[in-house]
Order: sequence, then C-alpha cells, then structure tokens
Amino acid sequence: MRLNEEQIELMKEDVIIDLIQILMSEKGYNIGEALDLLYNSKTFDRLDDSSTGLYYQSAGYVYDYLADELALR
Repeated sequence: MRLNEEQIELMKEDVIIDLIQILMSEKGYNIGEALDLLYNSKTFDRLDDSSTGLYYQSAGYVYDYLADELALR
C-alpha cells in the first residue's frame, strides 16, 4: 500500500506531537523549549524529509535519534 502526501504529513505530525510530549513530560521542558529543541534539530530535518521514511517509525524510535543528537540521556 502506498501512502499519499496527506497521509505522510499526518504521520509526521503524530510523531512530532509525541516527541513534544516526551520532551515535556520526561525531560521537563516547557512547550516553547520543546518546540525549539525539536524544530531546530537534525532529527527534525530527517523526519521532515519524506524520503527517509523516518515518519513511519514510532515516536520512541525517533526520540532515540533526537536524544543522541542533543545528548538528552
């Protein structure tokens, strides 16, 4: 089954929402800080690039990339 652009964008948004929630609940960032961290990361750039397929992974999987990039562990 091939996804259309709208479906891909919705999947990306779902992962982004989950990542923001993880940053807020587990790391204590406020919404502004969490958004800033995510949107200015290389992980977000990869997630936003549909050709990587990263949007198809779980938020936990993508968070591992983000945590490694930002040394959040």
